[in-house]
Amino acid sequence: MLVVLLGAVAPAAAQPAATDPLARARQLYNSGKYDEAVSAAREAAARPGARPEASLLLGRALLERHRASRAPEDLVDGRAALRGVAAAGLDDRGRVDLVVGLGEALYLDGQYRSAAAMLEPVLEQMGLLAPEGREQVLDWWATAMDRHAQTRGPDERPAIYHDISDRLSRHLARYPDSAAASYWLPASALARGDLELAWDLAVAGWVRSTLAPGAGVTLRADLDRLVTTALIPERVKRMVDEPDAGSASARFTAEWDEAKGRWK
Repeated sequence: MLVVLLGAVAPAAAQPAATDPLARARQLYNSGKYDEAVSAAREAAARPGARPEASLLLGRALLERHRASRAPEDLVDGRAALRGVAAAGLDDRGRVDLVVGLGEALYLDGQYRSAAAMLEPVLEQMGLLAPEGREQVLDWWATAMDRHAQTRGPDERPAIYHDISDRLSRHLARYPDSAAASYWLPASALARGDLELAWDLAVAGWVRSTLAPGAGVTLRADLDRLVTTALIPERVKRMVDEPDAGSASARFTAEWDEAKGRWK
């Protein structure tokens, strides 16, 4: 998963990172050095006026460290740090970062519907986030909704996946380079049983991958896995007039390979 980069600190703390522990903690967090970020954030929290940002950084760094190590104490401590953040002391971007952190904590706790509800308002404030952050928030939200849907009965799931698709389509209209939306649109169509639409959306996502970060390498790999391991087998199951499943699978695979080959 990508990491939602934290924004700039408030002007009062805008000292060189070498001398300001808060700026250093943010720099270390954004560099993925979470052990050091935790230490710097704890140091910054002791300074007057820096506590809200420092507590936010501490909580987010602990959650990211938990994702890497699965140490339960990091999740507990990260949750406690975020719970203690005084939101009134944050700017607009800081409050968005706090909401994302709270949503991540719920996600890591396995509270998927609650996590999605926490993150959903952020989907309307994506302009405050860097492209990497937008992708991560959207992917967390869609994954949380997907996992929530798996806990519901078969009759409830189509409506949930329709909501996911509607949100993703609106996001894609604003950010046509979104790899997360390009993946989750066909995945959602497949989950609600619309196999033809899922196929068309997968092809569209493959073509759209040329816009995605990193030349779309990760998106293409994800789409290829979705089509070959899930969508094609489902299409074969639906074919009542095809006695040879292996032949049908090979035909669909060849069709997919041909579609990909046009846009390599």
